Amino acid sequence: MKRNLFLILISVILLSSCMMTRTNVGTYRQMQGEEYTFSKGKQVYLFWGLLPLGYTNVATPDDGNCQIRTYHNFWDLLLSTVTAGIFDMQTIKVKAKRPPQTGEFIPPLNE
Repeated sequence: MKRNLFLILISVILLSSCMMTRTNVGTYRQMQGEEYTFSKGKQVYLFWGLLPLGYTNVATPDDGNCQIRTYHNFWDLLLSTVTAGIFDMQTIKVKAKRPPQTGEFIPPLNE
């Protein structure tokens, strides 16, 4: 019995997904400049992601040009593994770009 439980625990840890979604909003992809984290938050779920506990509101830039990334980091996966998925979290980051400094040349993107 202990061996089966150990194998299940190891399988859950090793086979857990490290998925990330990136959603570009507005003209974020075409914009030039240095990328930085505009805001971040955590979304909490119960029962293997079936029941969200509220909804996280993260701030976005006024111009609306950003990239929204959702993913599970190490601590999110560890918490989910320890609680056997009953309690789950996702990290949400909003990335934006600072405009280039005056006089700084940035070549155009080749798409």
